[in-house]
Amino acid sequence: MARFKAKQPSSGAAEKKKPRMSNAERSAYFSRREAAKVLRSVLQGDAHRRAVASIKSLVYSPSIKNKKATFALVCQTLKHLPIIKDVLEGANILNSRWKRQVELVYIITYDILFGQEISFVGDAEKFLLQRKVSLQSALARLLVRKKMKCIEDLLDRYQTPDVSKPRYVRVNTLKLDVDSALIDLRKQYMVEKDDLLPDLLKLPPKCDLHDHPLVMNGSVFMQGKASSMVAAALDPDPGWEVLDACAAPGNKTVHLAALMRGKGKVIACELNKERIKRLADTVRLSGACNIEVFHGDFLSLDPKDPPYSKVRAILLDPSCSGSGTVAERLDHLLPSHAAGQSANVDETERLTKLASFQKKVLTHALCFPQVERIVYSTCSIHQIENEDVVKSILPLAASHGFRLGTPFPQWHRRGLRF
Repeated sequence: MARFKAKQPSSGAAEKKKPRMSNAERSAYFSRREAAKVLRSVLQGDAHRRAVASIKSLVYSPSIKNKKATFALVCQTLKHLPIIKDVLEGANILNSRWKRQVELVYIITYDILFGQEISFVGDAEKFLLQRKVSLQSALARLLVRKKMKCIEDLLDRYQTPDVSKPRYVRVNTLKLDVDSALIDLRKQYMVEKDDLLPDLLKLPPKCDLHDHPLVMNGSVFMQGKASSMVAAALDPDPGWEVLDACAAPGNKTVHLAALMRGKGKVIACELNKERIKRLADTVRLSGACNIEVFHGDFLSLDPKDPPYSKVRAILLDPSCSGSGTVAERLDHLLPSHAAGQSANVDETERLTKLASFQKKVLTHALCFPQVERIVYSTCSIHQIENEDVVKSILPLAASHGFRLGTPFPQWHRRGLRF
């Protein structure tokens, strides 16, 4: 038997190993790449005027590890994006390789020019850091050209001011009662019960609860008041079969399950392949055991098929413009809003197409043989997606024996009356 020993290189010929990244360097490196991934989704959706998940929803999805740093990077980069684009164009430094990763370039350029200059490990970081002088010179020329004295003046010119609203959380009564949630949350925050919905709590604006144990374990959901009103308006009885026609990301779905005290069945229908995972994650976090997730198109369901023929209530929250949630979604940071594109001809055409789809799904909901309660909901402020849709369907609804209801008599109504 022969035993061979590997030849050891002399100390002079030994290869130099790359130094291992520190925790701070590793965190910054991966946060920038996670932020670039989120930024790409947001910008692509905005460019095509197609609704995507909100910035917060994308950042706080399970796939994002360093959530706080990623959220800050995305928001700050979007806030500075018009300036960053002008600077990069003025510096003329991007080659074809980095143009293919332009979202990452935006993130790193923000960090170099406006952020905390720490830990620039990575090929993209090194490429841009070597051109820092060119970037700074282009920024200085931009200020001169715009006749601005400082960056803040430029930001004021580009951006729409943010609007602060209370933070709402809905208690998941499948896991925790409202009074226990109040006791726990009041250890850190000023909290009060909502005056309309018994499972909703109101906190001061900008309270960050994303890492709170009650949120992490699904005992409470960060859900706005308008969103929480939808399932409460449907108010299904325990034991019913209920259909959530456009379910993702699932907050309303799991609210239905809680209102039904885990009894009966909720069929959660979602067409989008990417959003179906988010829906399943939400259901799992809630602890609900009476939800059946269906990956498919609501319009393709045959109301007379046995799985759906006993459905007694339908929650219909279809795709819409999202115009009523711009503050919560942080849409005021998006290029389309900064450029004032929200009222152009393309937007009018988009709203018309959305309204046509909304009428179609509402008509389909009326065809289920046992359905006796339907709630139609949007997060739009446009009449074309709300009153106009409902008014166009009323004659058909009446022929099926339906009439308009008033689920919250004490709520101050706005909009048109029929």
